[in-house]
Amino acid sequence: MSPNGRVAIVTGGGSGVGRNSALALAKDGYSVAIAGRRVQQLEETKAEAGEAGSRILVVPTDVRDREAIKALFAKTQEAFGRLDVLFNNAGLGAPRVPMEDLDYEDWKMVVDINLTGSFLCTQEAIKIMKSQDPMGGRIINNGSISAHAPRPDSVAYTATKHAITGLTKSTSLDGRKYNIACGQIDIGNAETPMTARMHDGVPQANGTTMVEPTFDINHLANAVLYMANLPLDTNILFMTIMANDMPFVGRG
Repeated sequence: MSPNGRVAIVTGGGSGVGRNSALALAKDGYSVAIAGRRVQQLEETKAEAGEAGSRILVVPTDVRDREAIKALFAKTQEAFGRLDVLFNNAGLGAPRVPMEDLDYEDWKMVVDINLTGSFLCTQEAIKIMKSQDPMGGRIINNGSISAHAPRPDSVAYTATKHAITGLTKSTSLDGRKYNIACGQIDIGNAETPMTARMHDGVPQANGTTMVEPTFDINHLANAVLYMANLPLDTNILFMTIMANDMPFVGRG
């Protein structure tokens, strides 16, 4: 059992936001199951945790696969006995092309991973959380600034992140009777491999290209940890954490 007696699952735990959040949870005393499609990257997360890596369970999982998701939650429960926190983090974007040229298969992959995968993970989390003693837990969804405002040529990613907001609200409401809290963290330009392109300039709404600032991903991991550690009678429904000077607040 973990030093603090708590257990978390982090999807997309092999890199970026998922890796750093899993490391923060493990170093805080959680037992953490990390899920993702690339086993080597998951193992690298576990190794990076140092001594806390002994509390990390690597579970290769494709969140497009319902049976794989069921296996993830079953293995976590078998290994650790309960589930206190789910961080629905796994996600990706489609190629940046005009909306009318977006391939259906690219659209479907983004929807299947970002939205349907999060929904299926939420279902499995609720089943465990409502049946355990003490009952309850917390679900944190990775939203994005795109849950509020799109970037050009990002319809699949933006649509799914808007949908995550609906999932968050419904889960927050429907989970109350089971002492399950659900909140969303909307991230703007955390420094990860996915945001490296910000330093070269990214398209803006007015048709220009502009270099955008990023912020230290450790601040984000600490924010996820803060949300995870709140008592279940308290919830952050929505948190936005962003590079202060990014072009989000105001007219584009």
